[in-house]
Amino acid sequence: MKTLYLECNMGAAGDMLMAALYELLEDKQGFLDTMNGLGLPGVRLEAQPASTCGIAGNHMAVTVDGQEETEPAAPEAAGQDHLHHGEEHHHHDHEHEHGHEHEHGHSHDHDHDHDHGEEHHHHHHHATPGHIGAMIDSLPLPEEVKTHARGVYDAIAQAEAKAHGCPVGDVHFHEVGALDAVADVVGVCYALYLLQPEQILASPVHVGSGTVRCAHGIMPVPAPATANLLAGVPIYGGTVRGELCTPTGAALLTHFAQSFGPMPVMTAQAVGVGIGTKTFEQANCVRAFLGETAGEANGEILELVCNIDDMTPEALAFACSRLLEEGALDVYVTPGTMKKGRPGHVLTVLCAPEREGDLARHILTETTTNGLRVRRCGKYFLTPGAGQVQTQWGPVRLKLAQGYGIAHAKPEFEDAATLAREHGVSYQEVVKEILGKL
Repeated sequence: MKTLYLECNMGAAGDMLMAALYELLEDKQGFLDTMNGLGLPGVRLEAQPASTCGIAGNHMAVTVDGQEETEPAAPEAAGQDHLHHGEEHHHHDHEHEHGHEHEHGHSHDHDHDHDHGEEHHHHHHHATPGHIGAMIDSLPLPEEVKTHARGVYDAIAQAEAKAHGCPVGDVHFHEVGALDAVADVVGVCYALYLLQPEQILASPVHVGSGTVRCAHGIMPVPAPATANLLAGVPIYGGTVRGELCTPTGAALLTHFAQSFGPMPVMTAQAVGVGIGTKTFEQANCVRAFLGETAGEANGEILELVCNIDDMTPEALAFACSRLLEEGALDVYVTPGTMKKGRPGHVLTVLCAPEREGDLARHILTETTTNGLRVRRCGKYFLTPGAGQVQTQWGPVRLKLAQGYGIAHAKPEFEDAATLAREHGVSYQEVVKEILGKL
């Protein structure tokens, strides 16, 4: 199986992920030409050879009107407050606003001296999630790329809204909505589209440690939005002080990686190295390994099972619907014969391993059972995706899935049914045209 493994021993940022993936591409210049031809105002990408602790790689310099964002001076070195700006922790310095002014300064290590001369600040127009989505929609890229990019920004907006206690619609991007950060997100999504891995895995994420000062006071590392995005992901701190994983890096990892853990047994065919601009005692990079893994199970799923012989069909059906609402992946009931020959039902609830405790409690709450069994199973699955096809009656979204050399495509039922109703044609006629275009 074609597998991409992302090693995040020094966290992750959009520019570093893009640089690592760029090194894996066969047509590197074609990637840069496409990105630089998107029409993002003043934005330009340049892959710059770099090294860290003797490891050669590339730094992806993203400039806006010829200026690459830089970090502000560290407070220990400059004797001044360090403002916590938002995007990429390795070199970006943006302002961020949620309806009122507050600045962020993601720094890789606040005890490490900087020497950037005077500070440079680019004041980009604030943008809502809707503005960012419209910008992405207008780009001349495959629909799959744009769908993933919108998904990444939706996750960031929700995490920022939760962190700041405001509605998602009130989030105003600066550090993650600036043009260079849009280029980072779109660039990673486009590189993955070109690479077409069948599965994407990642290591546990090093988030850094310590605190960072912002306009509201001292903020812990990882920053609140980053922590929200990494919920359920294995993370660790360590001795490196500062913020190593940015909101954009966290959003990209959680959007694409199917699981987080040690590198699987794989035959690596290429290694990409994306390098940050700061210097540490350990290599400051993200590495991307592209190769083949055996056709083994690519995930794990739990079955929570119990026998029930004293619930009415109505009560059992209600319990099943509640378990789905609580996050079960699937719930189904099969008939069975219980003790003393009584007819009954076997309830099976499928869930992700990290939801085991929560779903077990919900089963005990919603049903009459006094106990249940847990079965841990390997899981084979196709990587989900999304697309769109244009019919004579209008667009229809597609559910896509691929892996193991297999590709599935299925039209969204509601889209096809809506077109059939609106235009007085049969559902089968709409589906026939859709399938003819796949």
